[in-house]
Amino acid sequence: MPFLNTILNIIFPVNCLSCGKAGEDLCIVCLSETPSAERETAKWIFPIYDYRHPPIKKALWLLKYNGKKRLAKIFAEIIYYKILEELSELSIMENFNDAILIPIPLSAKRYRERGYNQAELICKELIHLSKTNHLSPPSGEIFTLRNDILIKPKETEHQARIHNRAERLKNIIGSFAVKNPELLQRKNIILIDDITTTGATLSEAKKILKQYGARKIIAFTVAH
Repeated sequence: MPFLNTILNIIFPVNCLSCGKAGEDLCIVCLSETPSAERETAKWIFPIYDYRHPPIKKALWLLKYNGKKRLAKIFAEIIYYKILEELSELSIMENFNDAILIPIPLSAKRYRERGYNQAELICKELIHLSKTNHLSPPSGEIFTLRNDILIKPKETEHQARIHNRAERLKNIIGSFAVKNPELLQRKNIILIDDITTTGATLSEAKKILKQYGARKIIAFTVAH
């Protein structure tokens, strides 16, 4: 596999989207210098980066629409440590343990068009990290992934194409549904998405999960 990766890197060179350094899509130096998300969000939503920063915006576009799936691993590593930071307090103060990791789903139509769900890719990388990282608990798992609970049966307009906040809220209402509701009873939930703007998508997801018995819900996104 390393040899194959070397050959692929020669044929399709990888360069940092910010500084151009060879071998990495986003190098550690550029990531460390990337502006944090500072715009106001709900207290239960934890975005990492400022979406207005051009390299982050481009990287998320490549992950979401251009099949650059390896970017999911980079973003998952950043989110993972943010989750650990928040859980260190929540687990003690609010008994936030044994959480279920749930990606914001795509509609069936959009999934067919794209071939994957970028939020689910990030979740899978988070699970891998939770099983292999030395900071994980002895059980090896901080959370479990369930992509069979929250679904999106209703196709909606892309939120990014709607600039009016009220219209964004109206667009997303009723777009999610729950399967296997028995899995939600009194469970703590971590929602994962790539981008939050107004928080309408995450809020709608939270609302329906609460209706079916979820206990406490928090969310992490790459950018805001």
